[in-house]
Amino acid sequence: MEKSMAEMQREVDRYISQFKEGYFSPLSMMARMSEEVGELAREVNHQFGEKPKKPEEAENSIEMELGDILFIAICFANSLGIDLAEAHDKVMHKFNTRDANRWTKVNTD
Repeated sequence: MEKSMAEMQREVDRYISQFKEGYFSPLSMMARMSEEVGELAREVNHQFGEKPKKPEEAENSIEMELGDILFIAICFANSLGIDLAEAHDKVMHKFNTRDANRWTKVNTD
């Protein structure tokens, strides 16, 4: 069963709302996002790059790192009152207009 972005935002909000600390500050979330992106980069490098994992390194996955990034992005949006579905629509509009002819489309001669 697929979840909508609104459902994911509500689910994260329910989770965070059970703690007195609530959402981190925007600056802390930005640092956390950077940390998670670094962890994703490490996993991508291990899987596709020239730096294999050491035997003693914990097993991790690109999927889990992307999940961590999604979670912190949802936290960030929730704390600032941003509807991510609306933000997505605005970004897609930008790409569909500004970049409409930027790339070679499939099935064109």
